Amino acid sequence: MIHFLLKGFSIVFSHPINILVVIFGVGIGIIIGAMPGLTATMGIAIALPLTFGMPPEVGLTLLCSIFIGGIHGGGIPGILIKTPGTPASAATISDGFALTEKGEASKALGIHAFSSSAGSFLATLILIFASTLLANFALKFGAAEYFLLAIFGLSIISAVTGKSILKGLIAATLGLLISTIGLDPIIGFPRFTFGNYNLMNGFSLVPALIGLFAISQIFSEIENIDVSIVKAKKVKVNLPSFKNIKKCFPTIIRSAIMGTFIGAIPGPGAILGSFIPYGDAKRRSKNPEKFGQGALEGIAAAESGNNSAAIGALIPTLTLGIPGEAATAVLLGGLMILGLRPGPMLFKDNPEIVYTVFASIMLAALVLLIEGLFLAQYMGKLITIPKKVLLPSILLLCIIGSFAIRNSVFDIGVALGFGILGYFLTQLNYPVVPILLGLILGPIAESNFRRALIISKGSFMIFFNNWLDIGLILLTIVSLILGFKMNQSLNRITRESSHLNEKVQKG
Repeated sequence: MIHFLLKGFSIVFSHPINILVVIFGVGIGIIIGAMPGLTATMGIAIALPLTFGMPPEVGLTLLCSIFIGGIHGGGIPGILIKTPGTPASAATISDGFALTEKGEASKALGIHAFSSSAGSFLATLILIFASTLLANFALKFGAAEYFLLAIFGLSIISAVTGKSILKGLIAATLGLLISTIGLDPIIGFPRFTFGNYNLMNGFSLVPALIGLFAISQIFSEIENIDVSIVKAKKVKVNLPSFKNIKKCFPTIIRSAIMGTFIGAIPGPGAILGSFIPYGDAKRRSKNPEKFGQGALEGIAAAESGNNSAAIGALIPTLTLGIPGEAATAVLLGGLMILGLRPGPMLFKDNPEIVYTVFASIMLAALVLLIEGLFLAQYMGKLITIPKKVLLPSILLLCIIGSFAIRNSVFDIGVALGFGILGYFLTQLNYPVVPILLGLILGPIAESNFRRALIISKGSFMIFFNNWLDIGLILLTIVSLILGFKMNQSLNRITRESSHLNEKVQKG
């Protein structure tokens, strides 16, 4: 592991393109995350076409850098104008904006940048060790285990995504049905193509991703296109003082550890990764009454927690092929587009690529501090760009990106079609992440299910053959049961976040 990591660092620093990609990706991620209504998930989806023609490690580094920057950027408008750029940054608002009202926005943005950077760096260290151990264990998987793992992935993400488990499972089933379009994976017979050669390989993944996560979001934001945004003044941001760093550092470490392991559980994502460490920091504080009134520890806990949770979500994504949250679900699609197979074989067949990406993420965590401090000074102007200018520009990028993959007008139709589908499902409170998982995990589940039956000569006992199979089945059942409770917790936190935002807006 150390050997491959050192080799990864040597590749990163011996090729300037890797460093430039990290700097560019983190910067773009911060800008996208700071725009209210835009998300890191949308940023990754839009950037997917840019990775075509890139070496796999460079393309994946770009996507991960945008992801890291996007999560961090969401806290900037929360501090400056009381509006979080991403849901994960909601816990930052009360303390961050309280400091802005006191004329101390610079102090809030400084600790925000340092906490995000430190939390991301610590989480990356845990990611490297945990993913290596888990990948070595998962090498024992055969066809039956991969099928059960795919079902487990569909069940757990469907159970904790959205407000209704039933709607999550319906969305996952829809994704599975769409994934059957194209050639049969075993015998090569065309299915549901209706004589259209464009459907022989199913729907292209990139246009589908762009439609589900970018175009559908654009359609949703059009409803609020005339909503005015509070203007923020330009502020000068500096590195926090040593006194403030020393004061917040224990909180940053605890929050990073908690956030990483919360993020590694598929489903909760960075939202729980910010609120749970925030609550823990408040309980441990000698002055809990200061939380919500401008406590630096509150900002440190929330930002270290949500950034580390985002990186923690990469653990199941890379090692098992099960995304930890929406953004990593898009990253999973990006892996496949780059010709990499997510899962334990990724570590066995392409260790240089994996550890080069790990090294790049560590570099991105450090770059995040520098760019976070620099760009925060100008975000007050950028986040007030009118949506009537911003949204058409992004839609144009989506259409160009969809077309550029195969120079196909059909793919533009696919992107728009999935965008309309995603928009209406969102309006009906159906989550779209399970649809993507169905598209990705469906072929894996089907092909391994049929291979397992071929190996066992039609006997279903192959799925109950050893303790690993039984364990995966039990995990699937438990995930559905626990999904109810986790769903309730997520909905409660969402309500509390909404009430907190309303309170801050009024106060």
